Amino acid sequence: MACIALLKKASLVGAFFVLGFQASLAWAFCPAPKGLPEVKVQRVVDGDTLRLNDGRSVRLIGLNTPELGRQGRSAEPFAEAARARLQALVDQGSGRVLLQVGEQGKDHYGRTLAHAYGRDGRNLEAQLLSEGLAYFVAVAPNLALVQCQQVAERQARETRAGVWQRPAIKTPKQLKSGGFTLLQGRVERVERNRGGVWLEMADGVVLHIAARTLARFDASALQALEGRRVEARGWVVDRARRGGLREGQARWMLPLTASAMLQAMP
Repeated sequence: MACIALLKKASLVGAFFVLGFQASLAWAFCPAPKGLPEVKVQRVVDGDTLRLNDGRSVRLIGLNTPELGRQGRSAEPFAEAARARLQALVDQGSGRVLLQVGEQGKDHYGRTLAHAYGRDGRNLEAQLLSEGLAYFVAVAPNLALVQCQQVAERQARETRAGVWQRPAIKTPKQLKSGGFTLLQGRVERVERNRGGVWLEMADGVVLHIAARTLARFDASALQALEGRRVEARGWVVDRARRGGLREGQARWMLPLTASAMLQAMP
């Protein structure tokens, strides 16, 4: 029994060491700028959304957490854990956070797009990413913390923390609906036209980089992806459902606005 207790104690010490190490790195790579305004949080809506006392709804930049259960649907794995962890981080600052509004200040839902920091200067998005409670996302032009947030996610992925225990990675053939997706597959053809660059995959899937965002990508690197396996992430659009699918077009389109959302695989 003593041996078992010792093993349990060692496991707990190891777990706290890993979490502490992740937290310190997340803090180091995403330090808070000086002079940020402090705001009062009314409530934590979910793992990536805050409601402020001044009435604003804030969508945190750089991450996407699993969806809570709504309208009869069950919560996705780690959705409740993400909300609870964000609540705990807010509570550490007595319900107050520092807010840095993004270059694009609002989304199409009218929510404020911002980075949130604890009163100790710790970036809340990096904290959630480093613990495996969210997936990293990069949506232009709000790219200020892309590198440090990628590092935070990489820590969780390498240690298989949280969502990375069983990452919801799909192949083109497995797509059944739109929404946020991690997609892995082979690029069969790369085409460039007035609409931008189209990376065509199997089973009716295309990755699209609009002409207006091409400056953020390396054109030669995109062309070199032909025949390569890639991992892309973002919000898949079902063009058939929108009524915009023409003959010969791929049904599923994944728009990309930042190169960080697309990686070649070994």
